[in-house]
Amino acid sequence: MAKILQIREICISMKKATILLAALLPACFLYQSCQNSVGKDNNENSYVKEKESNASFVLLSKTILSSPATRRMVMGLDDFYTHDLGRNFNGAMLVARKGVIIFEKYQGYSDFATKSPIDKNTTFQLASTSKPFTAMAILYLQQEGKLNIHDPLQKYFTKLDYPGVTIQDLLDHRSGLPNYLYFCGKYWKDNSELMTNKDVINIMEKYHPKAAFKPNTHYNYCNTNYALLGSIIEKVTDMRLGKYLEKVFFKPLGMKHTYIFNPNIGAIKPDQAITYDYRTRPIANVCFDGVVGDKNVYSTVDDLLKWDQALYDGELFTKTSLQEAYTPYSNEHPGIKNYGLGWHLLCYPDGEKVVYHNGWWHGNTSSFYRFIDDTTTLIILSNRFNKMVYHVQPVWKVLHEATFATDDNGEE
Repeated sequence: MAKILQIREICISMKKATILLAALLPACFLYQSCQNSVGKDNNENSYVKEKESNASFVLLSKTILSSPATRRMVMGLDDFYTHDLGRNFNGAMLVARKGVIIFEKYQGYSDFATKSPIDKNTTFQLASTSKPFTAMAILYLQQEGKLNIHDPLQKYFTKLDYPGVTIQDLLDHRSGLPNYLYFCGKYWKDNSELMTNKDVINIMEKYHPKAAFKPNTHYNYCNTNYALLGSIIEKVTDMRLGKYLEKVFFKPLGMKHTYIFNPNIGAIKPDQAITYDYRTRPIANVCFDGVVGDKNVYSTVDDLLKWDQALYDGELFTKTSLQEAYTPYSNEHPGIKNYGLGWHLLCYPDGEKVVYHNGWWHGNTSSFYRFIDDTTTLIILSNRFNKMVYHVQPVWKVLHEATFATDDNGEE
């Protein structure tokens, strides 16, 4: 409880950072934590170029990067990176304020056998941090009038005999459906043969594994929900999920290193990180690796920042869609933790929200935190299992304390 209260105090205080940063006097300081940080490319689309050339954004970048507060933040973030994540960390970390990168570092190998170093182009399996892409694609299709989140599941899969389950129940994990990771193994005998989303649906139609509870009565995080959402997207668009996400999100946003990797239909890409356990032993695919929608998006920290920023500017999503995404839907038990449509939420009594998602699949671990009240972003990706990726509270503390500390001249 003490930790929760501490986190709440930190997050509430961070809302004051925006006003304070604007008042800070610029100093002759510019931090770049890694020589391999963001590169510009003439092939980037107009959406990305327009933001980067925007005069107000350039001025904002100058103000944030030259501020004494940023210097303090960088020192604290570097300490977290060095001592909390530690020398065993194998991955990438990025922190940004209002879209301006203040910290970005890479460490380790994407392939230990070849000693290929991790850099800004290395793509990591996002695991469950893929789910927000699936959820937002559903909301995008709803904006276009191609589906409605209140549609019943049986509208799209008539033989799935789970009455009362809607698209929204899938999105907010209130469907009551059983988890395919637990029931499919009983019917899928060859673990070396990769399943597809259709295989999961066929098993559910044929054997009808029992639902855990009636729909929209409880919250239960379940990968089946997002595998089915991925299949609904494919059915509505008549496109593979990866191709659709590329068309509506990845290409328009200049996310050149983001894609869905499905071992069933593609070869490993040159910059794709191999997954390892904590002892640095490579982890082989299992039968579930061919299922998409709940995982299998690969990306970089820079690309995820582009995705993060696109969720603010109104180019892709209406205010209504974002409000639906960030609304807490599971209120049976009091507390700050909740789930929206594809996003974990920390909801505080004063109305502040922290929007985030974590991921873990094989040795891949990911954290994607969005402090939406002051537009602060934290992204950590790793291809070697490291539970410290999820212990992000020290970063929140760094951002808060560095912002409100008193300078040597007595001015804040």
